[in-house]
Amino acid sequence: MSASSILAISGSLRADSHNTQLLRAAQKFNPGGMDIEIYDGLRDIPPYDVDLDTPELRPAAVQELRRRVAEADGLLIATPEFNYSIPGVLKNALDWLSTDWTRAEGLPLRRKPTAILGAGPGAFGTVRAQLALRQILVCTDNDVVVKPEVHVFRSHERFDADGNLTDEDTITLLQDLLTALRSKTEGAATRA
Repeated sequence: MSASSILAISGSLRADSHNTQLLRAAQKFNPGGMDIEIYDGLRDIPPYDVDLDTPELRPAAVQELRRRVAEADGLLIATPEFNYSIPGVLKNALDWLSTDWTRAEGLPLRRKPTAILGAGPGAFGTVRAQLALRQILVCTDNDVVVKPEVHVFRSHERFDADGNLTDEDTITLLQDLLTALRSKTEGAATRA
């Protein structure tokens, strides 16, 4: 069986984001059977505009994101926590991905195997943001990995100065999450 293609999306635009570093760690500690590609175009996605949300009018960056999500076997989303929720740029991208007003294209997120995780400097990590993200992904009908939950709290203590994940417990949890995502993508492939 060929490797599952996983599109990894960080909800942070910050250059040294621990959430983006988590996705790099996912590439490094990949337990196998997956090709993990990090999406770097979130900054280019314009604010959601229903008047432009048709195949003919969508901005090129949105069309590209929709294509990449549709072609991926699964998603890995790392979210920081802003005001007890997910960042606006991540919510905005999900809004662009969740529609098919013309009923001609299909819904890129529908039944897409998806794993979520997050890192934050506080004692709760991204618990509330992940809860908010799970609620959104219920609405979009993603096939979300339920366990393990990966909440990297006090994240500044778990990465070295070069941005490498060094905490062994977090690495194990990350690998368990990736294994669960791989199982979902393999299951989806056999049902297709």
